[in-house]
Amino acid sequence: MNEVLKTLKNRRSVRSYLSEQIPEEDLQAILEAGIYAPTAHNDQPWHFTVIQSKEKIQYISDKSKELMAKSNTEWIKKMGLNPKINLMYGAPTLIIVSGRKDAVAPKVDCSAAIENMLIAAESLNIGSVWLGLVTFFFQLEDEVKKLGIPEGYEPYYGVAFGHKTTEKKMIAPKRNLDVVNYIK
Repeated sequence: MNEVLKTLKNRRSVRSYLSEQIPEEDLQAILEAGIYAPTAHNDQPWHFTVIQSKEKIQYISDKSKELMAKSNTEWIKKMGLNPKINLMYGAPTLIIVSGRKDAVAPKVDCSAAIENMLIAAESLNIGSVWLGLVTFFFQLEDEVKKLGIPEGYEPYYGVAFGHKTTEKKMIAPKRNLDVVNYIK
């Protein structure tokens, strides 16, 4: 099987990381993969905020959980109240992906950039996980301003990156293959 397809099939969301920072060279390769994602009208509407401060990453997790604890959705509230949960899973690098609000399809474009980064990370044996719950933090306008995101951009998601705590091969959940029809 070709290496790209093998990487796609092997990639898993990693939720446990070593504290060691990822190499700068790997970080730059991951960011470049995001920059080369497909984009509507070639807008390239993304902006990446790289956070490698352990304290700042923990702060974002804690602030997100404070808001989650007030949620009306029971599973979100439960996670927010659980002191053992770290929304960033101890990853040493967090990338906040923001999109330019006036672009044609910024959220779709940024999602494509994230997927490229996830695949690039796997190809470098770097663990990653796409973080949706960090969006609670994005509700805190004063906190978001401190991230240095350019004017006219909106943060959409976070992505955690780091060395996997184990080299044990994670098995893909069974896939539903009955999702295709053909018209010829």
